[in-house]
Amino acid sequence: MPKPKVRTGTPSAQLSREEFSKRARERFYDPSFTALAPEIERIIELAWKNYSEYHKSPRTRRAGAGFSDPDFSLPIEWLETRNAIQQAEKRQKSPRSNSRILLINGSSRSEHTCPGEMSKTLRMVKMAEEVIVGEKGFEVDLLDLSKLASEYGRIIYPCKACVSTAMPLCHWPCSCYPNHAMGQVNDWMAEIYPRWVAAHGVMLVCPVNWYQAPGPVKLMIDRLVCADGGNPDPTLTRGKDPARAKEVELQGWSYPRHLSGRLFAVVVHGDAAGVETLRRSLTDWLTDMGLIPAGRAALVDGYVGYYKPYATSHDDFDLDKDFHEEVRNAARSLINAVRLLRRGEFKQPDSSLPEPRPK
Repeated sequence: MPKPKVRTGTPSAQLSREEFSKRARERFYDPSFTALAPEIERIIELAWKNYSEYHKSPRTRRAGAGFSDPDFSLPIEWLETRNAIQQAEKRQKSPRSNSRILLINGSSRSEHTCPGEMSKTLRMVKMAEEVIVGEKGFEVDLLDLSKLASEYGRIIYPCKACVSTAMPLCHWPCSCYPNHAMGQVNDWMAEIYPRWVAAHGVMLVCPVNWYQAPGPVKLMIDRLVCADGGNPDPTLTRGKDPARAKEVELQGWSYPRHLSGRLFAVVVHGDAAGVETLRRSLTDWLTDMGLIPAGRAALVDGYVGYYKPYATSHDDFDLDKDFHEEVRNAARSLINAVRLLRRGEFKQPDSSLPEPRPK
């Protein structure tokens, strides 16, 4: 097989000095910054230098033991996230630890921003949380993705699709961010990765937005691609060297599934259409990563206020006691499955079968 080429030809994204300064100044539009104009100009000048010289990871250190090239320099921030993941993995595997459920609010809606009202999704999450924390030996880690819309500095950056160049170029955890040259900092995924790893079970509660998952959920899903086959050793690819990554993949890649074996539940709700399609999509995504559905009752989809006014949707949910109980049953089913798994009584019929086409 001929050596694959690295295909290039995308138009340059490099900004001019003028455009860079214009975009940087937009962060200081508020008149309260006027008194600091000279200082801001000095900051922009230095930021331009770092951008034009591409200071992506300005602080690095020797990779050290456990890497194929111990002398290769890796970003300190990436190494810190890796360490957090390793600690989370130890805790998750410890027989003495409580069973942990990662409970995810997939809605971006809250009263702390433009909607002015809480989401029905969060109400469902709180129902599930009450069930889980009431069980002895269980704890909840509540991941509220609505904070992307309501909390200062919260951001999940988009996936750059390194996988499509070569699987080993996609590092576990993701090394695309932070990128200090581009101002792409405060990436929330550095915190979210260890939270997934620490979980014995995951429960995702999610509304339908135009037949699809809300933006925050999709951002998280895309950035979790590195958990499914991602490369835990960036020194193998000399950082982000696409030609080297292609060579490594063609030598044979094991596609390590970093979250496999965890259990999950999914609850999807909507108002007019799309709940079954989204529930299936989320279930397929989780099973493709090697997670295990926690039973039929753990996979729920339904409508709240079907084709009724949005203004009364919370009132309609108040009346739908059956949906309340379906949400609670999804949590109960996940709890039962986690108990069985940790006792060694939850058996997967296909767990010992090799995958002929892993991806």
